[in-house]
Amino acid sequence: MGLTVNRGLALVLITLSVVYLIMAFNLPEYAFVPVDSDLIPKLLGFSLLILSICFFFSKDVDTEEQKKKRVIKKQEAGMLLGVMALILVYITVLEVVGFVIMTAAFIIVCTRFLGYKNWVAIILTALIFSVGAYTLFNYGLAIRLPAGILPF
Repeated sequence: MGLTVNRGLALVLITLSVVYLIMAFNLPEYAFVPVDSDLIPKLLGFSLLILSICFFFSKDVDTEEQKKKRVIKKQEAGMLLGVMALILVYITVLEVVGFVIMTAAFIIVCTRFLGYKNWVAIILTALIFSVGAYTLFNYGLAIRLPAGILPF
């Protein structure tokens, strides 16, 4: 039972999920809310832990073809760094600008950056998702998302 690349990644993910769960269990609990703020982080942490354990025990033969696929091309590395930069900008400006505007802008810019060209589909998806998620969280679950510059 040697340590393959997948098993090494699984161990890293297991460690990450345990640390994440420890932080999720340290979130403060609030009285008088229907869904507490620690529910989703705990669900995500346990999901990551279970999937990481399954990944560790899954069969995988490390072939030469798989080793060749692990090489990341410079163009793909640039795309990864670009998306990371977009995520950092999104996180930084989210509180000031607001969830709806920043999420829609992030989806539009990120999908265009990744090469999708259908503007109508991109804009409709961005607007429907951001307004839908904002409505669901703010009014359905009573979890406040940053409104930013919008008046609602």
